[in-house]
Amino acid sequence: MRVLLIEDDRKLARLIQKMLETENMSVDVAHDGDTGVDLALRGTYEVAIVDWMLPGRDGLAVCEALRSARLTLGILMLTARTQVEDRVAGLYHGADDYLGKPFAFDELIARVYALARRVNQASASAQELRVGSLVMDLKSHTARRGEQPLDLSKTEWNLLEYFMRHPGQVLTRQNILDYVWSYDSQVQATMVDVYVSYLRGKVNQSGRKDPIQTKRGVGYFLKADDA
Repeated sequence: MRVLLIEDDRKLARLIQKMLETENMSVDVAHDGDTGVDLALRGTYEVAIVDWMLPGRDGLAVCEALRSARLTLGILMLTARTQVEDRVAGLYHGADDYLGKPFAFDELIARVYALARRVNQASASAQELRVGSLVMDLKSHTARRGEQPLDLSKTEWNLLEYFMRHPGQVLTRQNILDYVWSYDSQVQATMVDVYVSYLRGKVNQSGRKDPIQTKRGVGYFLKADDA
């Protein structure tokens, strides 16, 4: 599961990140509202955890921006403001759930899982991605092209998943770096080309037309073939 955490308290953010990572979640962190919205628009997350009081855009404005962009993700708002009118305001602005500070980490984790289940149940394609003859079963973590199984490394899997979640959309090398390598500044853009080449070698073993197309000078996109 990929989670976006938008929290300006760096110490608390590190604690939350560590706790979620012990649950095998992949967590990206932003410390202000504007950066958080930017990450959300560039990535694919099941859940966003959003603090109310943030530098720049506050939590309510972040929620509005994510909903305006029609992103399919659950939003959990964190805040020390626990009055009924505050909770109502958060829900009206797009939050799905609300957790007051201080909170128990066990409850936070339970709420994240609950939101992810709700999002997945609302999406018919949550357990399976299909683009032409390419199929990814997210529950069993298997992929195939037609009837041919694909033996993918973790990085190749993440790359193919990103392509399949955005069929026909041109993804820049920076977009791909941000999603596949989770904002690891040590990874160079040339690695994108290397792993696209690896992935092409595996999805094209059946001799079918290459579904991964290059937009010269921009990036790559996935084009559906004939299933």
